[in-house]
Amino acid sequence: MSVTRGRGSPGNQTSQRFNLPERAADGDWLDVAQDVDGEPPRLRTSVTVEQPRTIISRNTSPDIGFNQSVNAYRGCEHGCIYCFARPSHARYDLSPGLDFESRLIAKPDAATLLRKELGKASYRVQTIAMGTNTDPYQPIEAEWRITRDCIEVLADCHHPLLITTKSDRVLRDIDLLSRMAAEGLVMVAISLTTLDPVLARKMEPRTTHPARRVAAIRALREAGVPVHACISPIIPAINDHEIEALVAAAADAGALSVSNIPVRLPLEVAPLFRAWLDDHFPDRAARVMHIIQSIRGGRDNDPNFGSRMKGQGPYAALIRTRMDKARRRHGLKGGRITLRHDLFVPPSDQLRLF
Repeated sequence: MSVTRGRGSPGNQTSQRFNLPERAADGDWLDVAQDVDGEPPRLRTSVTVEQPRTIISRNTSPDIGFNQSVNAYRGCEHGCIYCFARPSHARYDLSPGLDFESRLIAKPDAATLLRKELGKASYRVQTIAMGTNTDPYQPIEAEWRITRDCIEVLADCHHPLLITTKSDRVLRDIDLLSRMAAEGLVMVAISLTTLDPVLARKMEPRTTHPARRVAAIRALREAGVPVHACISPIIPAINDHEIEALVAAAADAGALSVSNIPVRLPLEVAPLFRAWLDDHFPDRAARVMHIIQSIRGGRDNDPNFGSRMKGQGPYAALIRTRMDKARRRHGLKGGRITLRHDLFVPPSDQLRLF
């Protein structure tokens, strides 16, 4: 199985067809799968290589805490039903459903492109985010190591970095991250959605077991890496009862700050999510969607800047109040730390350090 470039693809890239062998996406559950009855959901995945001309993406969204990012992959094996990035696969004539989880696109030249872009005279240092569209530590990263290659470039250049992930595979790169943390150049955001492995298996079938995510927070903090916990998404009547427990677990593991976002259902995500509710929670599907619509202006999704990240109405206000009280109880911050931007050394200038 392979993927070809879709006619809706952005014009600054080319893709190649590689007849790579299919592999089983057995996910990150591994030896802790005994916590849940049955085998973890399996999926046959294929990977196509993309050769983009640039690797740094930029945005001007006023409600996102970064304006440039690097994504090593398109699509994500984790299979989170609520993933807001699913519609991006439609640009390649691929489905936001199963194709997003199984027909993946890798960018093996990402580190080379990153080094080239950082070396441009016009480049201005701003935090680069990884994990903004798909998880940089999804299972294929174990083989492709594109994320690590990019982090090596950023570490060598003393460039600020924000990583968001659901995988404890981030610990593989703790040597680089601890080095960057010592200079105030990195923060890792670990996504905690539930402490219940049964619910996690339903919501995000091939992500790291919740206990391993909490352990990853602790290991990163012991190595001196600042960690932010993303208690997101909050799904009404599904995982909202865990807010206080999730904040407590993050605080106990050493997280410095926590935040949350109500579930977002843009474009094709809404019908996929509705079908998932009918399948797994038929007893409360209508109630869940009613509450979601109450915080999204009567629709399944609110795309407007500002309100899309916070929601509106009584339910959204209640969630914010609970989060604020939980933060105060554990002495946590609501935002993320500021990373240093004054240590940057362009790749072309690195030899001058020796």
